[in-house]
Amino acid sequence: MAALWEDVLHNEPAIREAAAVAVDVALLEGVLMRTEEQPNMSDVVNYAPFTLLPSAVPSALFEQAYAVQQDFNLLVDAISQNKEFLEHTLASTIKVDDFTAQLFRIHMQVLEEGLAQSVFLGINRSDYMFDCGVDGTPALKQIEINTIAASFGGLTSRTVAVHGQVLKVLGKSKEASRLLPNNPSKGLALGIAKAWELYGSQSAVVMFLVEEVQRNIFDQRCVENELWNRNIRVIRKRFRDVFEKGSLDDAKRLYIDGQEVAVVYYREGYVPKNYDQQNWEARLLLERSRAVKCPDIATQLAGTKKVQQELSQPGTLERLLPGRAEAVARIRATFAGLYSLDEGEEGDKIAAAAIADPDRFVLKPQREGGGNNLYGEELRQVLQKIRDSPERTSYILMDKIKPQPAMNYLLRAHSPLQVSECISELGIFGVYVRHGKEMVMNEAAGHLLRTKAIEHADGGVAAGVAVLDTPYLV
Repeated sequence: MAALWEDVLHNEPAIREAAAVAVDVALLEGVLMRTEEQPNMSDVVNYAPFTLLPSAVPSALFEQAYAVQQDFNLLVDAISQNKEFLEHTLASTIKVDDFTAQLFRIHMQVLEEGLAQSVFLGINRSDYMFDCGVDGTPALKQIEINTIAASFGGLTSRTVAVHGQVLKVLGKSKEASRLLPNNPSKGLALGIAKAWELYGSQSAVVMFLVEEVQRNIFDQRCVENELWNRNIRVIRKRFRDVFEKGSLDDAKRLYIDGQEVAVVYYREGYVPKNYDQQNWEARLLLERSRAVKCPDIATQLAGTKKVQQELSQPGTLERLLPGRAEAVARIRATFAGLYSLDEGEEGDKIAAAAIADPDRFVLKPQREGGGNNLYGEELRQVLQKIRDSPERTSYILMDKIKPQPAMNYLLRAHSPLQVSECISELGIFGVYVRHGKEMVMNEAAGHLLRTKAIEHADGGVAAGVAVLDTPYLV
């Protein structure tokens, strides 16, 4: 697998020409981000970082990842409706993790008041790596499932064209024709549009809830434009706008600036720094409303690492998906080893094992957005510090996945062109819509391949470590 583009990798003149073309095509196609210097201005932009060459992905594992996505959609939805499961699973975590505890408090408050929302929209992304076991056979292993603000569905829709052109420039037209079309932004928009339609008010808008700093605006605009093309009005607001201008009427309809909101699509709100007291109040207002939240707070909690670890326990999947033995088997086949650090003998044992051999594991806090996990010596130091404290229950441990590296060039603005040893991560976007108890849409909506140099243990594209890529099936 490592030697996919061996014939051109070290042909320096050809690579330089291809890289120059690649950057221009990326700008032409709209593979764009705002600059760090001016993250809220679009009058100076640059290309989003990407690989020069598409990366090899085993076709059997690619197909497996797609085949299990509808099962994961059903699973996330089942967890979000299971108050007892969330309560039991997160009991130890909410004692020591303020952020998860605050989300959980809002969840309980909204349930006590009675859910005003009857249409539920899930947009998630299940992320995998290809683990090369002892015998070297790659296996699909899930890293995590993102249930809030899963990004890059827009830009990855535009990256295929760039890689197709690069391959043609390098004299590989046949290979270029084998790249798969991929348009997650369309699939995500179809889900939002379905939820908007079921909400049942032609004049209501879709609200993108966005961060104060919006470098990745073009990724969101791809989805937004798909909605405008369906004559669905989109507004972009921040938590502070909701706090200052948001209100509910007697029927719990949500209004902002006098406009009724049918769907709230979160591209913010997934890490503690997104919240101050005002923003928590805005979040509660949104959760209490009739508007379709993507995600509602229960679905955000379903994406926590503690839930991921609990799902790996024997019998848990069977209880959540009764009568779906085949779905359970497909899901379980993707699990890496996951371990609880709850207080007690079992937790003590696994903590000691990780301190003794930290390179076998990854230490994960209950956070989204990349750049949070701990590895190696850092993992050992943190675990030694918290091993006898309840704080350790705010983490889980996972077996470290060991993929086969391959050579590629990572193109970043203002960075030298050099070949790197890289590993890739495959994400599959899932979209589902439930109306009351009836599942009216359940789809895999496209994929995202991200690649990074092996010296970086953690971090995604938005975190500045990984770059966008296109799978080349082998």
